[in-house]
Amino acid sequence: MTIIQLEYLLAVANCGSFSQAAEHCFVTQPSLSMQVKALEEELGVVLLDRSKKPVIPTEAGEVVIGKARETLKAYNCIREAVSELKGETAGKLRLGVIPTIAPYLLHKFIPAFVRDYPKVELEISEMITSDIVEALKRDRIDAALVASGTCGEGITEQELFSDRFYAYVSPENPLFERSNIRIEDIDLKDLVILSPGNCMRDQIIELCQARRSMPSHYTFESGSLDTLMRIVDCTSCLTIVPEMAVEYIPADRRDRLKTIAKGATSRKIAVAVRRTYVKNSIIRALTDTILANVPAARA
Repeated sequence: MTIIQLEYLLAVANCGSFSQAAEHCFVTQPSLSMQVKALEEELGVVLLDRSKKPVIPTEAGEVVIGKARETLKAYNCIREAVSELKGETAGKLRLGVIPTIAPYLLHKFIPAFVRDYPKVELEISEMITSDIVEALKRDRIDAALVASGTCGEGITEQELFSDRFYAYVSPENPLFERSNIRIEDIDLKDLVILSPGNCMRDQIIELCQARRSMPSHYTFESGSLDTLMRIVDCTSCLTIVPEMAVEYIPADRRDRLKTIAKGATSRKIAVAVRRTYVKNSIIRALTDTILANVPAARA
């Protein structure tokens, strides 16, 4: 039994497919299948039901997979402890980032992180919050950049900085002439928001103290704030955008940005990890780099 075999077994369990697991592990499918089969032969049990689509663990597989997670956690803990003793930050960091953060934040700190920590292999995935929570719990990613307070139990969040909300208002909307908008003055029928699954949608609904089924002319599965702003540009609607997106709005459209009066009109950006996470030095490196290279974090 080897660490590689356990890693491949977990990859298949997580992906539900031998081909996807092989792609995730950067090996050929025959190589991965051979290692999993060898593990099954050594243990004398079938671990995966290959007749199902997606592939699912057998009863014995569930037991072995649970122990494999514990084993790999201990294995990574050993590597982390040795790296710290040697005074180096090394290993793989699988980072998830929500769509309303990724386009505006990643490029500000990644070059410095890659430069300062060359022994860290950085793997980034953009995903919505619910997928991030599932990926953290199933050990598909190590950490995530999220809006604080959205991950629930079993996840630890370290807040980094505040990100203020602004209204982005069409010139055709009655609120356009105002520089400061009260939430209660927003006609919810004019408000375009992100599709379900994006945590910022839930924050905006909560901010507006509206029902979950709040009326809206448009919702978008893409989770794209840029798309929402383009819709506002050609309609009489408005939307809510985070401060980190403001600098990417063309100068000739900045007059469409309005401050929002009173209330909890911001979100907290945080690094989220599992409570049992062991790569502490890498997470410290990540947070330190963000705090040093993102202007909002230094404000």
